[in-house]
Amino acid sequence: MTRTTNEQPIGRADTGTPGPSGALVPVLAFAGIVVAVMQTLLVPVIKDLPQLLGTEPSNATWVLTSTLLSGAVATPIMGRLGDLYGKRRMLIASLSVMVVGALISAFTSALLPMIVGRTLQGFAMGAIPLGIGLMRDMLPREKLGSAMALMSSSIGVGGGLALPAAALVAQHSNWHALFYGAAGLGVLSIALTLLVVPESKVRAEGTFDGLGALGLSVGLVLFLLPITKGSDWGWTSATTLGMFAGSAAVLLLWGVYELRSKAPLVDLRTTARPAVLFTNLASIMVGVSFYVVSLVLPQLLQLPKETGYGLGQSMVVAGLLVAPLGLTMMFTAPVYARLSAKYGPKTTLILGMLIIAIGYGAGLGLMSAAWQSLVIAVVLGAGIGLAYSSLPALIIGAVPASETGAANGLNTLMRSIGTSVSSAVIGMVLANTANNVGGVAIPTMHGFRVSFLIATAAVAVGLLLALFLPKQRPAAHTQLRASSEEDANLERAEEALRGFRGRVLDAGGTPVARAKVTLIDRRGRQAGATLSADDGSYALAVPAQGAYVLAARADGHAPLASSATHTGDDSPVDLDLSLPGETVTA
Repeated sequence: MTRTTNEQPIGRADTGTPGPSGALVPVLAFAGIVVAVMQTLLVPVIKDLPQLLGTEPSNATWVLTSTLLSGAVATPIMGRLGDLYGKRRMLIASLSVMVVGALISAFTSALLPMIVGRTLQGFAMGAIPLGIGLMRDMLPREKLGSAMALMSSSIGVGGGLALPAAALVAQHSNWHALFYGAAGLGVLSIALTLLVVPESKVRAEGTFDGLGALGLSVGLVLFLLPITKGSDWGWTSATTLGMFAGSAAVLLLWGVYELRSKAPLVDLRTTARPAVLFTNLASIMVGVSFYVVSLVLPQLLQLPKETGYGLGQSMVVAGLLVAPLGLTMMFTAPVYARLSAKYGPKTTLILGMLIIAIGYGAGLGLMSAAWQSLVIAVVLGAGIGLAYSSLPALIIGAVPASETGAANGLNTLMRSIGTSVSSAVIGMVLANTANNVGGVAIPTMHGFRVSFLIATAAVAVGLLLALFLPKQRPAAHTQLRASSEEDANLERAEEALRGFRGRVLDAGGTPVARAKVTLIDRRGRQAGATLSADDGSYALAVPAQGAYVLAARADGHAPLASSATHTGDDSPVDLDLSLPGETVTA
């Protein structure tokens, strides 16, 4: 293929982001655990909220709904802000808003201030994609897989640990102590982040899409609100159906606007790639399966034995028996890293879903003793841990480094939608199958088994979606050093054969390893990036035909910019990049 080039040196090479300390992964994972604690801390007192707040049960549910809605809205927005202005900065901002919300809730027993506090606490949900983005920007390839797995699983780990702890506090202390504890954990997480986590220098081009953020927020609220309140309002009521219709209209208009925007909040073209689209759809199913066990097992364990099927355990013991769900998720992180390095994240996602299906299938016949609940929690924790760990790797392998925060934020949102749908559907199933005893609705064993069948069906759909994911190479070859950017782009370019390839050489013709090669489009926006291999080879896919600039940088060499044109066909353009002589430092 013919090509035109015009090479010239550009400014001094960037010194790069300072190397992270060994504490970076634990500190970021701790931030994820803090978020999970914030979500879980009210579970032990849910049934007592109307009395504690002096309100009707239908009003008390807003305390939970508000956190869900604000978290859903904040997650993709904070991810995009992190891409633009710094992921560490936005992580600290998310945690700070959470601390303020926790303190507001700690000082009140009134409904409206409590809703305000819980709404602010929902902003902490942005910590998960921001933490994954920071890991990608700073960690070497050999550590990135297990680190992302731990961060992705932290929501389950924190939930598993927080449930018995919150139950213990709720039984033996004032319930406001739950919020003081959450605020303290938030302050500790902020302090550790300031001390240990450096700011990433990877930035996206453009400005924040305020109108896009508003449109997405309105669309999500109109969609999630009837899901969480539909059982109270009636699923066929005018309010519920009207909100669903309004959500569809708003999100459709939002999508048209985003496609026309020069700096969209969410790059829908990237989101439409099969690797991203099917990963996000599978994430919804994983979210459904995760939440079902969290709803069913604690109730089954705490129901009195007089029902004939309840296991008669205390709130604290029930929490301890369910805790292995989260702990097993944590222990699967290093297992995931080894499996993914050998077989790829698509395979680990499929394996995780199969284990979840086995867990729910076995659970249908393992509901007659407390130890059986423990077995179910361990098996499901292993499967959910593998599935959750695979999701960020699949997303990161399919998007530019500058969009990591926003893309993972959207993926986290998909999981949240899955848990929201699960909560609404399982809540409706348990309510419709409950027995009324003395004016109190008691869930039945039939309702529990139907809930497990629904979870199994969701896993089956997720498994089918995972099978449609494009084949990826093992993570050891594709999940590469985030401090630079995306070696995953190298794999895509080699598979698609539509882009630029060649070698990075020094002035004497010797290959230069681990040189940073960035692809810039005609508008000056980054279209891709990679690192050269040990033999100096690189490959970059192009999104469309046109003129590009390839910028190459390497330690000890002056940087270089080379202009080139791609005609848009499936043939690669061969382009070697010859770096000027070594730089002279004072």
